[in-house]
Amino acid sequence: MVVVLWRRARQRSARRWAVLDGSNILYWQDGTPRLDPVREVLRVMTAAGYDCCVVFDANAGHLLFGRYGRDSDFSARLGVARDRVMVVPRGEPADPFILTAARDANAVVVTNDRYRDWSAQFPEIHRKNLLVKGGFDGGSLWLGLPDPAATA
Repeated sequence: MVVVLWRRARQRSARRWAVLDGSNILYWQDGTPRLDPVREVLRVMTAAGYDCCVVFDANAGHLLFGRYGRDSDFSARLGVARDRVMVVPRGEPADPFILTAARDANAVVVTNDRYRDWSAQFPEIHRKNLLVKGGFDGGSLWLGLPDPAATA
C-alpha cells in the first residue's frame, strides 16, 4: 500500500503545468479565430504529460460566439473542467494573468507572444523554455516543447 501511494505521489509531482494563451492560439491554424487550434494544443500538451489551463481575453467570446463568453462557455466547448479555463475581466489584459499563473505554477506558457511589454514585471519571460512557440504547418500542429530533462 505504501508503495502504491508513493508511486501516485511521484506521478503527481512529475506532472508539469502549461498555461495556454488561448486568445493567441485561436489564430494559429489559418489566421481566423477558432477553437480547433486550442483543442489540438490541449490534446498534444496533455499527451506530453502537462496539466493545462487556458486563459482568454475578455473579447474572445465576441470573436467566436458573437457575445461575451464565460469560463463555462469555453470549458464546455473545449471539453475541459471549468476550473481549467479563465476569461479575464473586461478591460483587463490577459498577459499578466497568464504570466502570474505561469510563475505561481512554475509552468510553461504556450503562445507566440513574446510579452515584451511585461518584461520589467515578469523578467522570467527571458528564461529559456518558458515560452513555447507553436503553429500549424501543412495542417499539422508543431510545438517547440522543451526537452523534459531541461525543465526538471
